[in-house]
Amino acid sequence: MATIQVDVVSAEELIFSGPAKFVALPGEAGELGILPQHTPLITRIRPGAVRIERADNGEEEFVFVAGGILEVQPHGVTVLADTAIRGKDLDEAKATEAKRLAEEAMKNAKSDIDFAKAQSEFAAMAAQIAALRKFRRK
Repeated sequence: MATIQVDVVSAEELIFSGPAKFVALPGEAGELGILPQHTPLITRIRPGAVRIERADNGEEEFVFVAGGILEVQPHGVTVLADTAIRGKDLDEAKATEAKRLAEEAMKNAKSDIDFAKAQSEFAAMAAQIAALRKFRRK
């Protein structure tokens, strides 16, 4: 069985490292699916879910990323995430509150920069909530 080494890294820690059969994640231009021997690729990733089908037990590993960079080589995938949270560690109540605060900050923004920052936070929290709900359904 062909596998590909997957490493998901945030600024704080290594979130996942191991062999996988398949990886799916939100690329800048749309959803990407990566199998072993994939063509080399470097792209930005959008906030959303990284789904990893583990090679050892076939289970799906789930990590939320708030954006970052993806590098694909024939035998390895590296996700360098701005922020990464294991699916089991996501807290819907905290994400919902952060989304509400970002929405409020957008309404009260005094400059375009403040609005853009709040809008970015709002989008990340909305993506986190969507990913969390998808993860919990499985």
